[in-house]
Amino acid sequence: MRLPPRGSIGRDLLLAAVALAGGTLIIASGAYKTIGLGATDEANWLLYPPMIAASGAVALRRRAPRTSLAIGTVAVTIDLALGGSLGTLLIYTQVLYDACVFGPQRLWRRALEVSIVLVVASAVVGVVISGDVRGLVLGIPAVLVLILPILTGLSVRQYRDQAALERSRAEQTARVAELDRRQAVVAERTRMARELHDMVANHLSVVAIHATAALSVRDLSADQVQESLRVIRENSVQGLGEMRQMIDVLRGPDAEEDPVTPGLSEVDRLVSGARAAGLAVELTTTGEPRALPVGVDLAGYRIVQESLTNALKHGTGTASVTVDYGTEEVRLTVQNPVAEPGPLDHLGAGAGLIGMRERVALLRGQLDAGPATGARWRVHAALPVDAA
Repeated sequence: MRLPPRGSIGRDLLLAAVALAGGTLIIASGAYKTIGLGATDEANWLLYPPMIAASGAVALRRRAPRTSLAIGTVAVTIDLALGGSLGTLLIYTQVLYDACVFGPQRLWRRALEVSIVLVVASAVVGVVISGDVRGLVLGIPAVLVLILPILTGLSVRQYRDQAALERSRAEQTARVAELDRRQAVVAERTRMARELHDMVANHLSVVAIHATAALSVRDLSADQVQESLRVIRENSVQGLGEMRQMIDVLRGPDAEEDPVTPGLSEVDRLVSGARAAGLAVELTTTGEPRALPVGVDLAGYRIVQESLTNALKHGTGTASVTVDYGTEEVRLTVQNPVAEPGPLDHLGAGAGLIGMRERVALLRGQLDAGPATGARWRVHAALPVDAA
């Protein structure tokens, strides 16, 4: 036979039944008198109702601890008036214990205060009746029946509260760890999407532009077709190489060699590639070029790369790039005239601008990208050189 689960009404009813059976056995066996005032052996049946009421109070220990304590107190008072039985007193200690464990804080405090008063009163009455200091021993039974169950209940309650607090802290720690894990996953996915776009999409955009031009423009000379194919091949090879670098990064520390991170020192190569693709680029560098933090260097390179790709897709064939090495920040400016909407506009979904804004935000810099005067598109980024 399986016991009812903990905390269920079935478990409380079972405990009340055990208390009732034990109290009945004590009274029936004659081991019931504790004080000897009131009920005689012939009238011991009078002790059953208080004992039954106290057992019923045990059944209410979780659902209504105040009511349980009130019923138990009334029952034990009547029992003592009838002479007192050991069974009812023992059941009442369980009622006191349960009131301290399951009742509100105010309940156990009031019960402890009243119990202390009763213990002191019992000791004083003992001294008065006996006329001797040895009468203080009358307070010992009161301590055993009243104070000891309360202190035991408080100890268990403190242990349970501490265990509940530890469980709550553990659950909170687990939730925080899960949130951190999710944020790390989202951040990593965002970084991967940004890197994949900057590494591959720009090269594929150039490939698409030249392939579209070769297919849509009639009467191309052999040299022009050859030039388009050369640009397509160069960008395909470069995109494939950068994709392999990204794969090496994703493979982790077991990769054969660390990928080389591009920086602003390679802007000349970007400009040369854009010129080879058909974009007339004017490059201006001011200030003293110097080594920059890896994050700043990479972000600046990707911003220039994306801006030139957008100029190639949506511009009229010209662009200007300015790299200004300041004392506290590096300022990048890319401008190009904007052409009328064409067949390649559907290739852009705004991912490049989103990636640029994310990079600048991570470095606590500033980015301004949008239309400028004279039907031009302007991208201006300020990257702090002390950014991590």
